Amino acid sequence: MNLSYWEYKTWLSNIDFTIVGSGIVGLNCAYYLSKKYPKAKILILEKGTLPQGASTKNAGFACFGSISEIVSDLKTHSQQEVLELVKSRWEGIQLLRATLGDSKIDFQQHGGHELFLKEHTKLFSDCSQSLSTINNLLKPVYGEDAYYFHPNNFNFNKIQNQYITSRFEAQINTGAMMNALLSLVRNAGVNILNSITLTSFDDSLGSVKVCTNQFEFETRKLIIATNGFAAQLLNEDVKPARAQVLITKPIKNLQIKGTFHLDEGFYYFRNIDNRILLGGGRNLDFKTEETSEFGQTQLIQNRLDSMLQEIILPNTDFEIERRWSGIMGIGNTKRPIVKQLSDNLICGVRLGGMGIAIGSLVGKKLADLA
Repeated sequence: MNLSYWEYKTWLSNIDFTIVGSGIVGLNCAYYLSKKYPKAKILILEKGTLPQGASTKNAGFACFGSISEIVSDLKTHSQQEVLELVKSRWEGIQLLRATLGDSKIDFQQHGGHELFLKEHTKLFSDCSQSLSTINNLLKPVYGEDAYYFHPNNFNFNKIQNQYITSRFEAQINTGAMMNALLSLVRNAGVNILNSITLTSFDDSLGSVKVCTNQFEFETRKLIIATNGFAAQLLNEDVKPARAQVLITKPIKNLQIKGTFHLDEGFYYFRNIDNRILLGGGRNLDFKTEETSEFGQTQLIQNRLDSMLQEIILPNTDFEIERRWSGIMGIGNTKRPIVKQLSDNLICGVRLGGMGIAIGSLVGKKLADLA
């Protein structure tokens, strides 16, 4: 360590709460801690120059579950469990909107549409037959029927003639959301240190000794909010899942508007700034995509390219402008892990690809636990 007295005194002494991860969960946790304990000294450690993981790398879906996802979940979860999952996503989005305001996150409610490939006749039939049951199940959350049939008026190719649409789903600007959260937290007096990697910690004493790639210090409470990277720090049921994404250059007179799911949710796309953003394909190679390393693979990128060409934009010229990936945290169940691991150690991880929907709620629950 080569820290001056001033550096140590200002940033690393008398820390009440240290949060690992400056994604949507970590920032919300810091914000609600600052409201609950206005005199507390709160520190966030972030290993990237920008928030890593998925918070700044996702597709910007404010979604609660496509029809096929709900049908699938009902095969492995009770109706009450599925109801609680959807309710937590709904409440999380409302909390995010109330915290930041719709204009700061560019909240646009154009509906969420699930498309069904021509060959997925049985899946479409099963979802269609379940429509009334699922609408009734989720009416306590939405107050009215959420799902309905929608004609293929965007002229997608190689799909069934109808979508099944959720009227409440929306889209946001992920970058604007995270920038607003960062400003909110900094204005609350929280310190954020970037390019700092937690290497180990010891919570066996009255406080927690924290070791990083740059320095060591002590904190009264340590909160792990690293989601997809949590397996490197904790022995919990959470593992990384990489999601690959691309975006086109602007497309003249683009009419497509809304958020879309395809192939049981393994692919997803939306409009943004006269472009199409498309991601997914993890189901092509689950083993390779179970990684915390960023990057793309030819297998998945080729499939995304062909999907754009053959299904989404079959009669439109387009060019790809950018490709990237994000790291989600998944496990054997879709319920996030929010719990106290010891007197001074708490975690909020395994968001299951629903970070935008439940991240604010998980962050607030962490603050309440602390």
